[in-house]
Amino acid sequence: MKILLTGSTGYIGRRLLPGLLLEGHHVTCLVRDKRRFDWDDFNEAHQKQLSIIEGDLANDNTLQPISTDFDVAYYLVHSMTSSQDDFTSIEAASAKNFVSLVNRSHAKQIIYLSGIVNDQDLSNHLLSRKNVEDILKTSHVPVTVLRAAIIIGSGSASFEIIRDLVEKLPVMIAPRWLKTKCQPIGIRNVLEYLQGIMNKPEAFNQSYDIGGADVLTYKEMLLGYAKVRGLNRWIITVPVLSPKLSSLWLYFVTSTSYTLARTLVDSMKNEVICHNTTIQQILPIKIFQYHEALQLAFDKIQKKDVISSWKDSISLTTMQRDFLNNTLVPEHGVFVDKRVVEFKGSSEVVMNSLWQIGGERGWYFGNWLWRIRGVMDKMVGGVGLRRGRRSEIDLKSGDALDFWRVLIADKENARLLLYAEMKLPGEAWLEFRIKSNKGKNFLEQTATFQPLGLWGRVYWYLVLPFHGLIFPRMAKGVTNFKG
Repeated sequence: MKILLTGSTGYIGRRLLPGLLLEGHHVTCLVRDKRRFDWDDFNEAHQKQLSIIEGDLANDNTLQPISTDFDVAYYLVHSMTSSQDDFTSIEAASAKNFVSLVNRSHAKQIIYLSGIVNDQDLSNHLLSRKNVEDILKTSHVPVTVLRAAIIIGSGSASFEIIRDLVEKLPVMIAPRWLKTKCQPIGIRNVLEYLQGIMNKPEAFNQSYDIGGADVLTYKEMLLGYAKVRGLNRWIITVPVLSPKLSSLWLYFVTSTSYTLARTLVDSMKNEVICHNTTIQQILPIKIFQYHEALQLAFDKIQKKDVISSWKDSISLTTMQRDFLNNTLVPEHGVFVDKRVVEFKGSSEVVMNSLWQIGGERGWYFGNWLWRIRGVMDKMVGGVGLRRGRRSEIDLKSGDALDFWRVLIADKENARLLLYAEMKLPGEAWLEFRIKSNKGKNFLEQTATFQPLGLWGRVYWYLVLPFHGLIFPRMAKGVTNFKG
């Protein structure tokens, strides 16, 4: 079967794609930038089943040349990380353009993953999800809607936020929305539903709620996580935290952005519990309990097999969609701090060390200074240092890496290029290269800063003493690390 997959570089799509290929389907992935698609994730046989096409669902002109030769279309795009003022209009425009594309095809089914919308007074986010559903249903192609509660899986936004809160806070003074009920679902069940509902005529033009085996309050979810991890945690709910204060609480304690925190807090007033569960009559799959979904997530993390993370999504409030155009580091009108360190032994060992930089591992020198810089960034509305990394040992183009974005992760040419997402009066790049010359091996570490106006130049000279302290030792730390 021929499938059109949108959102293939997102959290859900990146996990759904391998399953579709294993079933033998030919999948066409619609992406904004082909450079973000990682072919190395797929073997030669699966690569033959793949087609990658560029197009922006928010821009109908980019969709006109796209082939309409597909049987099923998955709609998995989401603008939740955009600013609250524009995500509703972006989602509506994208859905309309998608309908126009699918109507030109011979497709037999659209499959859309939405959120549970059973409450009367829905948040802006859930209203937008429902609006997208209504727009998709204007297509002459039958639509199947799967409405999910929060999704629990390694790298999912919900799991990572719960993880941040419970791991970091022995005692929580929490807002009253922690008493709201939810029916969390494991990512594995979500993928089973998405794949299993395909080409099921009885599911055409139907909407289903999908959730896990347990109905819990958010407080019970936090305490359930603590129990699985063997942690003692105390949670006190108070009625006085406003949505803004609640958002700031999430923003400073977890790895979420403030925009996403506001969206989540706004949605947490709504109970997300399944009403229409008749999908079980079509797909009687084993539904995981909450603690089982958590354990599956921990297993993935322990095996260093986290396929995708919500943190890798590109927030339009911090970066442009064409951020990979920044791979060409400017050479004029910039400040440069370059360090070259000779090292003994294998280049492969040093490269593996380099590929583990950041996250829990840290930056090989002055981690407390990096953490202070992350707190400072959070204080001015930046992403901070808490995003960490998707995998402890693997880096891919487009990955979030603390307050950097991976532009190039090229082991073949021994090059790692990072672009700064922290708040700066200018733009910054951090590049690592491993080179050999006359039988000697060297690590080249280059920090490049393109200042914006006078304040950008002042900023460079203010941080220069810290560069002199950190950067030489960081380069040596990378070359000396043996883990």
